[in-house]
Amino acid sequence: MSLNTTVSALRPHIAFFGRRNAGKSSVVNAVTNQRISVVSETLGTTTDPVKKAMELLPLGPVVIIDTPGFDDEGALGELRVERTREVLRKTDIAVLVVDGTVGLADADEKLIDEFVSRKLPYLVVYNKSDIMRAKPHLNDHELLISALTGEGIGELKERLAHIINTEDKEKFIVADLVDEGDIVVLVIPIDESAPKGRIILPQQQTLRELLDHHCTVVCCQDTELKATLSKLSDKPALVITDSQAFKRVSADVPADVPLTSFSILFARYKGDLDSLIRGANMLKNLRNGDQVLISEGCTHHRQCGDIGTVKLPAWIREYSGAEPEFSFTSGGTFPDNLSAFKVIVHCGGCMLNEKEMRYRQNTAKAEGVPMVNYGIAIAAMNGILDRALQIVK
Repeated sequence: MSLNTTVSALRPHIAFFGRRNAGKSSVVNAVTNQRISVVSETLGTTTDPVKKAMELLPLGPVVIIDTPGFDDEGALGELRVERTREVLRKTDIAVLVVDGTVGLADADEKLIDEFVSRKLPYLVVYNKSDIMRAKPHLNDHELLISALTGEGIGELKERLAHIINTEDKEKFIVADLVDEGDIVVLVIPIDESAPKGRIILPQQQTLRELLDHHCTVVCCQDTELKATLSKLSDKPALVITDSQAFKRVSADVPADVPLTSFSILFARYKGDLDSLIRGANMLKNLRNGDQVLISEGCTHHRQCGDIGTVKLPAWIREYSGAEPEFSFTSGGTFPDNLSAFKVIVHCGGCMLNEKEMRYRQNTAKAEGVPMVNYGIAIAAMNGILDRALQIVK
């Protein structure tokens, strides 16, 4: 995948934190050489996280996030601080911007402690070095910069690039499961919930990775799958389906042809697959009145046949023989307190980065709440989970 087309969920997320008027926005603008954030002497100018997917040389494709000051005050300020804390969940590298003329405050120290506790790579940059009276002794995590003069900005970018390169480990959605030259069939239903004129992100990413791996990729709808397979002179090495069509696709794919779903592949790619598999066991044991959270990582217009709010609740009721109570979240919203829920059913997370997906799984695990994702849940409810997992285990 070219750098220019790398989707945001696959780019390293670099977030800039700091107290109000430490110069976060000025530093972000200097690093990106763009006016991404509004700069003002007024406290609290940045009221919401500002996110920008871009090419940042010598780093490559990244997502830059400017955050509100974490020392904001008042009822509205608390909401802004909460938004800043949400950014921490998806941050791959943190940059703490400190007003060099003031130095580290207790709030800065607490944030550094949080970086360390989260095992989050970070840098502390002392801004306004051009007007600092005394230069502090720097450790390996610190450097001096000036957003105004550009001093240290190049070094900051080089340091960030080094962190990304040392942290980066090549991962695959599917390429490690097939060989070059293999035939792979992608089953992509076009129903009332399919976006007009395009295919959804996990299908795009899987298709591109297979093409980069020099596989032959055949795409069809579930209603044409049987006819498509009959036209192939060789059996496919793998069939990957949208989870909603699992039951029908499983019936049409010969038993000796591996079968899995986009959702299961993304569970392996971005999260803890084993814990999600264990979460599927809870669905059968649901009772009347049990609380079930269905959570999606993206926001979209709900259709009459929406999988999250319509199809999954119906399937879960049928599978469990019970009448649970369902709650729904989407986008960046994910509850801090999960104790009321018996199980969480989460989407594949194609719009979330790995950091955010693992945060959600770890939060559920810490509170003892089982979590399962759409593909695993649907495969389990159709009695084909073992088959769908064979190629990824």
